[in-house]
Amino acid sequence: MTTGPLAPITVAFGAATDAGLRRRINEDSYVAAPPLFLVADGMGGHNAGEIASAAVIAEFSTLAGRESLAIDDVQAAVASARLRVAGLPAGAGAGAGTTLTGVVIADVDGEGYWLAINLGDSRTYRLSEGSFEQVSVDHSVVQELVDSGQLAADDAQRDSRRNVITRAIGAGSDAEPDYWLIPAEDRDRILVCSDGLSGELDQEEIHGILLAEADPQAAATRLVHEAMVRGGRDNITALVVDALAVRSKTSRAYERDTVPVSAPADYTADIDGDTLPRAVATGGF
Repeated sequence: MTTGPLAPITVAFGAATDAGLRRRINEDSYVAAPPLFLVADGMGGHNAGEIASAAVIAEFSTLAGRESLAIDDVQAAVASARLRVAGLPAGAGAGAGTTLTGVVIADVDGEGYWLAINLGDSRTYRLSEGSFEQVSVDHSVVQELVDSGQLAADDAQRDSRRNVITRAIGAGSDAEPDYWLIPAEDRDRILVCSDGLSGELDQEEIHGILLAEADPQAAATRLVHEAMVRGGRDNITALVVDALAVRSKTSRAYERDTVPVSAPADYTADIDGDTLPRAVATGGF
């Protein structure tokens, strides 16, 4: 599917999801409707994770159909989603939680940008001009150990604590998301996925599939299929978003840096397992 030519970023996109081979219920929810491309992974450490993830995506879906969104729009949706999850009744999601990651299309002074958001260990990647990188930073105990030098990055995927997250919407967490504002480029490819994908395929394997499949729907479908072949131990969701055209006033060759939204006002870029909240695994966020 594609957007129209008036958007700051004209995109083609595809989406695929599956409960996997070991789960009866798919606790992943997503929205792939311009300008929103988001995945929420309900947490199995609480009852009704699928209700929490669906509630968050439903809140964001009210913004679908616009040409672009501002950071204020996204922050307001996060706040509303948090209240919505906190208000789930007993027996129908009370105490549940979910991750949230992805991008929205943003307009910054008439130019097209990706506004990335992340809470938890679902992931957003970007393939651009031959470079493939993880945009989001996992909010997980394992990532904290890697960052502090207490765990080697190569050992993280096998660590028994790999599914314990440190930020979420709901599940007792009130932590704020990370945001990144990224200048979009023609032919950018964005991948948004739950950890059911990244837990089965390493970054090199994901990169290879994104290079091999030109059509975004074919790429999303194959990514989910390959994760199933590797074991499908968790719910799996993949959204693939291609930038067909980007509105830009001038060449961006000189402003390749990603700008963190939380940066100071004077900052300028030089132009098998269920996900568990730390509250469950260790006693508190």
